[in-house]
Amino acid sequence: MSITELFGIKYPILQGAMAQISTSQLVIAVSEAGGLGIIASAGMDAEQLRSEIKEVQKHTDKPFAVNLMLMMSNVDELVDVLIEQKVKIVTTGAGTPKRFMDKFKQANVKVVPVVPSVKLAVKMDELGVDAVIAEGTEAGGHIGKTTTMSLIPQVVDAVNIPVIAAGGIADARGLLAAQALGASGIQAGTLFLTALECPVPNSYKLKVLEANDTSTVVTGQRIGRMVRVINNPMSQQYLEMEYNNENQDKLDSLTNGSLERAVHNGDVETGSVMAGQISGLLTVIRPVKEIIETIINDYQTLKSNL
Repeated sequence: MSITELFGIKYPILQGAMAQISTSQLVIAVSEAGGLGIIASAGMDAEQLRSEIKEVQKHTDKPFAVNLMLMMSNVDELVDVLIEQKVKIVTTGAGTPKRFMDKFKQANVKVVPVVPSVKLAVKMDELGVDAVIAEGTEAGGHIGKTTTMSLIPQVVDAVNIPVIAAGGIADARGLLAAQALGASGIQAGTLFLTALECPVPNSYKLKVLEANDTSTVVTGQRIGRMVRVINNPMSQQYLEMEYNNENQDKLDSLTNGSLERAVHNGDVETGSVMAGQISGLLTVIRPVKEIIETIINDYQTLKSNL
């Protein structure tokens, strides 16, 4: 089954769930444009999530999803909220959705975990999920070790469910390449940071637009908590401290609140500007509708010219 059929969407494009960024404003625009908008529930309490869901439902009748970070202490409450509000698609990260599967299936919720490896993709397939998002290390934010080009075909060969490619995809070439590797569609996060409707400050957007192919760095490699961000004074300090084997408490004190500083305060010097390696491809701020339609139109041209 294609993911357009599975999710009831027009185009095989998912908007990545970026913590504190992927809220109703962006989600509505993506779903209205024919993609799958995804609310990022990380950091929300039950009432905040309920409010975000209702806001999306108020402004679009198109499908949308909620992303759950399963390590959150209030995840049980959030699961109850999305079922109560009749959300029909959930993506998951930071853990296994195993203990919620019965509840999801009874509520006819489609479950789509984000996975960084073949091993986890197989486990999710055995669990009975509906699809997986295989995310390569090129992505922004929390990442695994395997590149998208290597990861996608191996996951496709290992599972019997649709695979959605993520990491380093921001245009029609990425969509076509993902399909050539066997994926049913794509998920893009960094691309939508440059959307007119994305609720981050202009300083954050400009940081992405000014980036090139080598502008990102990966912190947390020593402890296995890898995060890709655009290089700035904060990330440089972190990397120096990490290289010198500074203790974890001091490292954590540097990054505590750093995403909020970037997303809400526009602080791109001491904030965490999460973005992927594809940032160098992005040069303009455009409405979501234009972003998605450009991908689809260019995709048709590329496909016919191959």
